Amino acid sequence: MNKTLTQKFASARKYFPHINKVIYFNTASYGPFSTLVNDAIVENLNTRMSADKDDSHDAFAIKEKLRNGYAKMIGADKDDIGIGQNTSFGLNIAAFGLPLKPGDEILVSDVEFPALVYTWRAASEERKLRLNFIKSKNRFFSIENLEKAITKNTRVVSVSFVQFFNGYKNDLAAISDICKKHKIFFVVDGIQGMGVEPINVRELGIDIFSSGCQKWMLAPQGCGFFYLAENIRDKLSNHYMSWLSADWKVEFTNLFRYNLPYFNSSQRYEMGYFGTLNLFGMNASLGLFEELGIKNIQQHNYELIGRLADYLNQKEYYTITSSMEKKHLSSILTFTCDKLKHLHRFLLKNKIILVEREGSIRVSIHLFNNHKEVDRLVGLLDEFEKDNG
Repeated sequence: MNKTLTQKFASARKYFPHINKVIYFNTASYGPFSTLVNDAIVENLNTRMSADKDDSHDAFAIKEKLRNGYAKMIGADKDDIGIGQNTSFGLNIAAFGLPLKPGDEILVSDVEFPALVYTWRAASEERKLRLNFIKSKNRFFSIENLEKAITKNTRVVSVSFVQFFNGYKNDLAAISDICKKHKIFFVVDGIQGMGVEPINVRELGIDIFSSGCQKWMLAPQGCGFFYLAENIRDKLSNHYMSWLSADWKVEFTNLFRYNLPYFNSSQRYEMGYFGTLNLFGMNASLGLFEELGIKNIQQHNYELIGRLADYLNQKEYYTITSSMEKKHLSSILTFTCDKLKHLHRFLLKNKIILVEREGSIRVSIHLFNNHKEVDRLVGLLDEFEKDNG
């Protein structure tokens, strides 16, 4: 990374007060607030407390800005984007809205995050669909087993962009090619890659993409967005409708209009009014990503991931459990060792914030982390090995 970019990331750290107290490697669980997000939320709280200004039009304007911003981040058009409450919101649009009939098959990985599985499970039970699992290999998604699992009844493949527990970045291009070949709907849970991995949903032929923004996008909990491909929107059943699914042109002085057209855009599938505080927080956070750039954030994170991986590869005591194949790398690195739970407690005691997931320590690195923090982690791992190895 060149000097200018290094300085940009160093400057971005000043927005994150936690760096003075802890080393945070847990963004894959939830992202810490920046002062930008905090200040935006507090400002809106103060506006609402003063009650001397109607800020609803500001909220609608910010929502439009968010739709445009998220669209640019994933290679979509603003009309393709809707604002939701979490990843599950968009997954539910897919599971209960796609044109499926009894007996149609849904394929998901057998190492998926529960949000995706439970959504499709509920839809399968209600709509009399068949939910089948694609067998993983060494706990990684298997393209070969995906192809084996497809039958004449397969109608949907639904996967995560990046796997939550080991950081395995799925080959969405390869999966998309298979879906196109068999005329299968392609639905992606994007939360563990959104904000740190470049993606173009249109080029990939993704039909529905959904992501919460509380993790890598560093926004408040309970907010997110979804993408609905233009050619899929009119095929979806919409079991829930809101008055804001219609196009009021943000003109609310005549509410006795009951024949307004529904939006042609993905806004039609949003559910009424939104968490205004979340919108302000999302907007403040989005600006940081627009300033730094997703490709630059990826490069920054990969440098730090590589620094940690180089250390772990030299140690017999520790074993990397993430895939180190280039196309499957992400901002998550996992490793294991003897006395894993003891190691986790030891790191937390030393103010290294991370988690244990599925038998490994999960390190998730983001834009506010730096080399010094990785070196601190490495030093503690050395210390632990000496005392326990």
